[in-house]
Amino acid sequence: MPAANIAPSIARLEARIAPASHQTIKRAAEIEGRTVTDFVVSAALHAAQRTIEQAEVVRLSVEDQKNFAQALLSPPEATPALKRAFSRRRKLIGNHAE
Repeated sequence: MPAANIAPSIARLEARIAPASHQTIKRAAEIEGRTVTDFVVSAALHAAQRTIEQAEVVRLSVEDQKNFAQALLSPPEATPALKRAFSRRRKLIGNHAE
């Protein structure tokens, strides 16, 4: 099997940074007893996970949680416009659950 078809087990990430920034990162890595690479990858991964969580997770206050649960448990009656929309949907694509 040619080597080109084999996915690499690791990916490479490079960055150009100011010498002062490099020294700060190097010092922090030394304090934690880690390599600069390990420190940077860990910090970047943590920041990436936090960014994804902020984009995907909806946080509600206690009051909003109660309102949401109440709406699920006792939804308001469908308005005429909503009933028409559901009727149009059934005509277009049927009753198939997706």
